[in-house]
Amino acid sequence: MNLNFDTNLAINYHSNSQKIRVMSENWLVDNVYCVKCGCKLKHFKNNKPVGDMYCEKCKEEFELKSNKAKLGKKIVDGAYSTMIEKIDNGEIPNFFYLNYSLQNYKVNNLIVIPKHYLTKEIIIKRPPLPQTARRAGWIGCNIDVSSIPESGKLYLIKNGQEENKNIVIDKFNKMLFLRKSNAELRGWLLDILKCIELLSKKEFTLNDIYSFEAFLKIKHPENNNIRAKIRQQLQILRDYGYLSFTKRGEYKLL
Repeated sequence: MNLNFDTNLAINYHSNSQKIRVMSENWLVDNVYCVKCGCKLKHFKNNKPVGDMYCEKCKEEFELKSNKAKLGKKIVDGAYSTMIEKIDNGEIPNFFYLNYSLQNYKVNNLIVIPKHYLTKEIIIKRPPLPQTARRAGWIGCNIDVSSIPESGKLYLIKNGQEENKNIVIDKFNKMLFLRKSNAELRGWLLDILKCIELLSKKEFTLNDIYSFEAFLKIKHPENNNIRAKIRQQLQILRDYGYLSFTKRGEYKLL
């Protein structure tokens, strides 16, 4: 994979943001594959509010965000109402986040955030633009990346090194079961996945997960039986092959 932008594409552009957009989007289409099936990506023919590229074979859609900074706690995105509508309609794309070097226009990191990790709870509304702005009253949004489990941030390129393509595709497809859940259930599953990751161990107990009860109560104040909900989510994760029961109250990641 060639990690260098084609700087010739930016010759006729004056704005730095336009230059980066043109170079990064063309680099992605020329070099990167669909993380679901491995085929090449294509540009959409017409501009869309959300979505820059798609896979012609499996129809997965992708939006690219490029930045000279590494992935932090949030991604600045477009209109809040559009994002929420896309999530409600199940039309949110997968997100590529590309980190590049401004000195030599070379890709340092490329991460994909699968759309099944994107819920309304992590879309943060920004303040409306002031009346003095050209788009006065417009409301944008941020994606709270810090709330997404690490399994939802898949590296294709890490610190200038390409990750194994087959492993990336396998990791992406392994978690597709999340798409089978409605929004509320998927939110619970993602929260439990986050709790499991915070334990930082392959084997854990039910009591280990119960230690997050207060945290989960804050996220789901309407639920009065957090422990039962925890057990339900662990059962679902077992059914989908994410973990196994080793014995009563003990679990192992697969």
